[in-house]
Formats: sequence, C-alpha cells, structure tokens
Amino acid sequence: MLSDTIAAISTAVGEGGIAIIRVSGPEAIIEVEKIFKSKKRLSEVDSHTVHYGHIMDPLSRDNLEEVLVTVMRAPRSFTTEDVVEISAHGGVIAVKRVMDLLLQQNIRLAEPGEFTKRAFLNGRIDLSQAEAVIDLIRSKSDRAFSVALKQVEGTLSRKINDLRYTLVETLAHIEVNIDYPEHDVESLTSEFIKDKSKFVMDEIDKLLKTAEEGKILREGITTAIVGRPNVGKSSLLNTLAHDNRAIVTDIPGTTRDVIEEFVTINNIPLKLLDTAGIRETMDVVEKIGVERSKHAVSEADLILLVLNASEPLHEDELELMEQIRGRQCIVILNKMDLPSQIDLDIVRRYYPDELIVPMSVKAQEGIDRLEDAISKLFFSGKIEGGDLTYVSNVRHIALLKKAKKSLFDAYEAAEQYIPIDMIQIDVRLAWEQLGEILGEAVGDSLIDQIFSQFCLGK
Repeated sequence: MLSDTIAAISTAVGEGGIAIIRVSGPEAIIEVEKIFKSKKRLSEVDSHTVHYGHIMDPLSRDNLEEVLVTVMRAPRSFTTEDVVEISAHGGVIAVKRVMDLLLQQNIRLAEPGEFTKRAFLNGRIDLSQAEAVIDLIRSKSDRAFSVALKQVEGTLSRKINDLRYTLVETLAHIEVNIDYPEHDVESLTSEFIKDKSKFVMDEIDKLLKTAEEGKILREGITTAIVGRPNVGKSSLLNTLAHDNRAIVTDIPGTTRDVIEEFVTINNIPLKLLDTAGIRETMDVVEKIGVERSKHAVSEADLILLVLNASEPLHEDELELMEQIRGRQCIVILNKMDLPSQIDLDIVRRYYPDELIVPMSVKAQEGIDRLEDAISKLFFSGKIEGGDLTYVSNVRHIALLKKAKKSLFDAYEAAEQYIPIDMIQIDVRLAWEQLGEILGEAVGDSLIDQIFSQFCLGK
C-alpha cells in the first residue's frame, strides 16, 4: 500500500479563498510535475520550497488553474514520504479540475485518514498521537484543543514510554535472577517487584483520574434543558448559544422536537438539548416531542431544570424533580425580574442552594452564576492547567485498566513469594498492554477502524 502515491483535498469543499490538495508517495513529485508548468522543474527544486505556476492539461497544453505548489521531500514531511501540496483557488470547479488531472496520472484517491495512517506506519508518530489528531480536528473548546495538541506532540506517549521503561527494568532484574539463581535473594527480588509494580500502578491511577474530565473535554457534556412549556427553555438556549437557534413565542408547546446546539462555557464544551415542554397533552405531535424530551433527559450528563419563579410550582414540576432526583442537575429559577411566587423551600428539599441559580434570561441576568455552577459541578470550579496529561480515549482507558490489573496480580504474587518466573508473565503482560496504547502489536483491523474515522484529506 505504501508503494503507491495518493491524493486528496485537505480543505473543506466549497467556496473559499484557497483550497489545498495534498499528494503523498514515492511518485508524488514526478507525477505532479507532469501537469505543473513553471520556470523550474519540481524534480530539481529544493525541499520545503514554494513555486508559482499553472496546472496544465498535458494533452491540450491548456492552463486550467493558477496555483502555488509546495514541495516537501522525504523524510521531512508529515507522512515521511515525498509530499506535494497544491494551493488552488477555493471553489468546487477549480479543485475538481486539479483533482481530475491528478487522478489521471499514476495517483489514486486517498482513503479516509490515509495520510495520518502513513505517518503512523512509517514511524513518524505512534497510534496515540494519531488518535489525538482526530481530537484536534473535532475540538469544541480552546482547552480541548490544547489537550489534544499536547497529545499530538507526544505528552501521553512520553508518559507511557516512561512507565514501560520502568517495567523493562523490572523484567531485566527478573531475567538476571532467573539466569543466575545462586546470586538471588528471593525476598529482595520480591520487594523490588512490589516497589516497581506499585509505582507504575500509582502513575496509572493518576492518568485514570483524568479520564472523566478528559472525556468531557473531548466529547462535551450532554446537557438537557427541561421544564414545563413557556418557562424560558428556548430563550436560555438562544442566550447560551448567542444565536436565535430556537423559536421563541408566548404560545405553550412551540418547541415540538429536541434541538441540539454546541456551546462553550468557561472552556467546557456543552452539547445543549432544548427539549419540548414536559406536560400532559392530547396533541399527537407535541406528545411525540414530550417522549423525546424524556429520552433526552435519561441520556443527559447534566440537566438544566428551568422553573418559572413568577408562578407557584406545578404538579408536573414536582413529579419531574422526583424523577431526576440524584442526577447531575442545576435548577434555574427563571423570570426573577417578575414578582416571585415560587416556594423555594420545596425546591431546596431536592437541591442545595449552590445548585439553584436565580436568573432572568430576558434581562440577561444570572448567566455568569449559571456558568460558575456548571464549572464547579464538573471541575470543582476550574479545569486543571499546566502540563497535566488528560486521558479521554476509551481504548486507552481500557488498556490502562488492564495493565493496572496485571500489575496488581504481579504485586499480589510477589507478596506471596510465588516463583518469579511466574510473576514475570504478569509484568510482561502489563508492558505489552501499555504498548498497545502506542500501537505496538495491534491488529490491522483495529488500525483500519481507527483511521476510518478521519476525514478524507487528513
């Protein structure tokens, strides 16, 4: 597969100032040279240089597009192969013309994620760094982007490699004592294994403690905005999204379906779900919306329960508070700009004061308090900064847990003075499981599955 040359559009398709087409492979420079007319031949130019010219139909010799071509020679490129990037005018027709000509040469269309896959297979990055590229592209907040960028740069890889080195030292110590048993003091070897196993387990625990926050940074908090009709749910969504995303009227039941919107609050990505007002209704369409609202509530990580503070609590609201008791929930007392009629003592039976936020969405009051409440609920008020390595990938988390279990078995065996050649099996297994995070000894099917999640030109 790596012996052929591939091409794909690396920028979003559509109108824009510029579009970039990437070509990678052993014939990249030679094949692009066949359709590129300039003062210099691409095969003769230096690496990492940019050249002005035209894409030309090799048969008619007509100029089809005015371009800039960047040449990056192996191994100093993202894929470690020869790479040519063609910067054309942004537009469907311009890009199509260039791509059509490229695919008429000895070049094929790249598969999703194939450029990054080649970077992995050629040893430029490991599998954890490749997976972080997806997170980088899909980042929904500055903090999520920063965390993903650190992983692309290898912070997690270095941490895993350090732990594996500790295990290699342990395995080497065991091997020496197996080969030269006459010099072995069994109790000292057992203590050495226990110390090293505990150290690595503690380090794995530190990584696993970041998993929940890492998952939030990576995927966002699924947040359902619920309440009776006309309490201000859609207005809250529009306020948080800074856009008129949902229709707002004084007519109860306006929202008939679940509306999704991504927003960022205090660097925390939220996937907001504006739901239909929950109430008993005979309207068939609204009834479907209410059922979808209940499903959204059951799937949500966070519930924003909106109550109308200018009215007494309704029986439907009491029932709803009972149903979501024990869930991650913030109660919003909306319409506080009007005379209050709500019985706060009843609300406090379900939720403490720190989870009750007085607001007036119409007057834009209380938004800061809501943002702070969300931040404190999930991150104790802030997301850790500095060089903290977050683990968010489900595959990484599962392998870390397996490695920890293997080391726990080794620790227990060492405490019971089980022969060290038996303990060695568990230590080696932990070393291999940590290696799988980096892409060592993983199957082709897993690699294909991971890279199929990428966009075509990455």
